[in-house]
Amino acid sequence: MHEALLYQRLAGSVVRCDTCQWRCRIHPGKLGVCKMYRNDEGRLYNLNYARVSSLAVDPIEKKPLFHFHPGTMVFSMGSWGCNFHCSGCQNWEIACPEKPDQWQTSREIPPEAAVEMARSSGAAGIAWTYNEPGIWLEYTLDTAKLARQSNLYTVYVTNGYSTPEALDTVGPYLDAWRVDIKGFSDALYNKLARVSQWRGILEVAKRAREKWQMHVEVVTNIIPGLNDDDEQLGGIAGWIAAELGELTPWHVTRFYPHRLMAGIPPTAMATLEHAYDIGRKAGLKFIYLGNVPGHKSEATICPACGGTVVERVGYQTGIVGLDTSRCRFCGAELNIRSGVGEIKK
Repeated sequence: MHEALLYQRLAGSVVRCDTCQWRCRIHPGKLGVCKMYRNDEGRLYNLNYARVSSLAVDPIEKKPLFHFHPGTMVFSMGSWGCNFHCSGCQNWEIACPEKPDQWQTSREIPPEAAVEMARSSGAAGIAWTYNEPGIWLEYTLDTAKLARQSNLYTVYVTNGYSTPEALDTVGPYLDAWRVDIKGFSDALYNKLARVSQWRGILEVAKRAREKWQMHVEVVTNIIPGLNDDDEQLGGIAGWIAAELGELTPWHVTRFYPHRLMAGIPPTAMATLEHAYDIGRKAGLKFIYLGNVPGHKSEATICPACGGTVVERVGYQTGIVGLDTSRCRFCGAELNIRSGVGEIKK
């Protein structure tokens, strides 16, 4: 166990966790919503520090991040638990483990070992993914500090529900914030993830970009009958354009039935392409269709001259027209981070 960084001690040995936006009030001997923070005699402890459920070396495009060091490989790490309980979660075995103490038997990888493994793998950076990295704050912070010293980039693949305090804690050492915006209504977040106060996700994403100069990309997994209406998709696209900027990539991805949503069909291609049109009308320059390998939207096309800047087929990536962050053909700014020299110092 590792004492939590962000919590308040209240009367009666109760604590309030300030790691995520639930801000759980936790009584002695009890756990927070994510099941990874426990109150032991009036002190809050993180249970999954250095406990790793999943490891892989992936193309950065798999996260998906298309405008962040394209063509590089990233050392991907996951742990246990989640502060969301999404009905169609693809990684529910680790996000919502059936055995409460399953984390205790998992592999332990200290921060120093994680960075060495990333370096030895030839990866250009480390991504915390598979489960929610925001509830792995203490470990990801310690590892990110060491990664910075080794000139490795760092990525959160997140549901975005961290508090501003948590973001500011890891912000100096984090380079990319790949955030899910699952919908744009109270009803959607309540039904899908059992969350009501979801607008804080937007505020934290904006803060990541503006205060910490992180690279931000947004993913919306489009689920038939839940978040595929024009009001929600238009709300997301309009918010991205207005608050994150028109060059911010929006990945609209195909839903596949899983877990408690096994009865919902995969997203129709017409729905994805309609979402693409909505994004265009909102002013977004880069909309990518996900989970549909071979679709023409996988490539990065310069919005100024129409030249192909990055070719993609699945996770096979070719850099054909990129000069750092600009189009090689016309010089237009594309909001692409490429090259180790662009990692924050």
